[in-house]
Amino acid sequence: MKLLFKLRTLKSLWTPKPPNRTFHGHPRLLASDVYSQYESVRRGEQEIPKYFNFASDVLDKWSEIEKAGKRSSNPAFWWVDGKGEEVKWSFEELAFLSRKAANVLTKVCGLQKGDRIVVILPRIPEWWLVNVACMRAGIVLIPGISKLSAKDILYRLQASKATCIITSDTVAPAVDSVASECQFLKTKLIVSKGNREGWLNFTDLYRNQSADHSCVKTRIQDSMSIFFTSGTTGSPKMTEHSQGSLGFRPLLSERYWLDLTPSDVIWSTADTGWILASLSCVFDPWVFGSCIFIHELPQVESATILNTLCKFPIDVLVGAPTLFRMLVQNDLSNYKFMNLKHCVSGGEPLNPEVMEQWKSKTGLDIHEVYGQTEVGIICCVFKGMKIKPGSMGKAAPLYDVQIIDKNANILPPGQQGEIAVRSKPIRPLGFFSEYVDNPKKTAESERGDFYVTGDKGTMDKDGYFQFIGRDDDIIISSGYRIGPFEVESALIEHPAVAETAVVSSPDPLRGEVVKAFVVLSPTFSSSDLESLACDLQEHVKKTTAPYKYPRKVEFVQELPKTVTGKIKRNELRNKEWGRM
Repeated sequence: MKLLFKLRTLKSLWTPKPPNRTFHGHPRLLASDVYSQYESVRRGEQEIPKYFNFASDVLDKWSEIEKAGKRSSNPAFWWVDGKGEEVKWSFEELAFLSRKAANVLTKVCGLQKGDRIVVILPRIPEWWLVNVACMRAGIVLIPGISKLSAKDILYRLQASKATCIITSDTVAPAVDSVASECQFLKTKLIVSKGNREGWLNFTDLYRNQSADHSCVKTRIQDSMSIFFTSGTTGSPKMTEHSQGSLGFRPLLSERYWLDLTPSDVIWSTADTGWILASLSCVFDPWVFGSCIFIHELPQVESATILNTLCKFPIDVLVGAPTLFRMLVQNDLSNYKFMNLKHCVSGGEPLNPEVMEQWKSKTGLDIHEVYGQTEVGIICCVFKGMKIKPGSMGKAAPLYDVQIIDKNANILPPGQQGEIAVRSKPIRPLGFFSEYVDNPKKTAESERGDFYVTGDKGTMDKDGYFQFIGRDDDIIISSGYRIGPFEVESALIEHPAVAETAVVSSPDPLRGEVVKAFVVLSPTFSSSDLESLACDLQEHVKKTTAPYKYPRKVEFVQELPKTVTGKIKRNELRNKEWGRM
């Protein structure tokens, strides 16, 4: 893939920038910050560099600025475990420790540039050290969440041909149960206070290593990370991202979905296995020289989240819709957030009712972002942008987003079609390189001049996009096309509903009808579920078009979800249609 192109050519794909250029009294671009070295690239006066490494070209530059006393006293990384233990690193300390960690990977484990390592760690400081160490050594990082089963781990190790894995005490037994079937796996590292047979102790090793390490020279198109897709409709695919798509992209596009300053503290609750964690907990905040705050969150509980926001000076909160749905169930009048000014939701659409409740209880808006593992953030509600309930904002910088039909024709505003991002004649820098070892899937991801997301949506005359549902989630009942998200949003407005998923269900007369699976709110109790189901049906009829109401309602304790927290509607749908 050719990435060396003139910025002037790329500018045709840019979207207008929001007018607000100053936040908290700090200029958007500081004269002394890391942006200055790439100012001529953004102005189109020189080509994108051939070589780039996020560790040496961004993190080490912030370390130099910090040493010169030109950066605020904010730490670069701030971690708490909720039990009184804290870790704070400056950029200089991060550089020192990550070089030691890089020596563990290269000198002890023998990993070389281009080798792959599977990293399955919870929200602990070592996850960030390994991330930066891999950048320094040119090792390809493959993140995974701690909830992966032994079968999941086996699939990832075999598919990726990773030669090393690093994980915790919790996951190590699952790895041991499948390791004999992984012919490429040579080294196992464990982050632990104790030892485990057959494993090297990463914690002990990196503390005793030298900090003398020279960052490798990486090309901007070199592989940096491989993310496994969430696999809602099949086996997870290996999505490869480069130094350019992850590390250089925020320097070029100035992504306004965060728009941070060096004095800001950002807390993202994204799991370490998600690409959102890489975007919101590594690359985009550190490009701005901001402080990344992390709570270990062994259990994601409302009280922990709310108390943390009250105790620590967190300016920006990033979370999945599930987080905000959970938080609005609480009496928020008892909490006073210390610094919180900006809230961001991503991963799935956020119901307008939840946004309204959060606003009324906290005075804060929730800014939605929409993206995919393959291309990062596609649409977002920028700071200062008008918020339209139910909309996920406008196209992100560098991306030309359109609604297209099956023949890749651009549809006019208001018409329903597939959300797509222009990929030709120039492939935007934020795009994935390929689906590893799957050229057929890589080719199928494009239609005409566009990368197709597989999501249905609309765009209004102002350029705001609205999500309708995955292409295979659309329900066709008596000829009517019904998007599940609109029905779910109507249902969640009802005080009895904590969470819901809507799918198609077979019907002899209409072909298929809308069925809602409902998780009741913990504060709601009812012994007459039949009456409640009727109440919910009437509520939907009044809230949206009457033909969209769920003709079937089933109350469940929980909804099936992927390891990344997305609702597995396909599993519910397959159960309804007897395809399990």
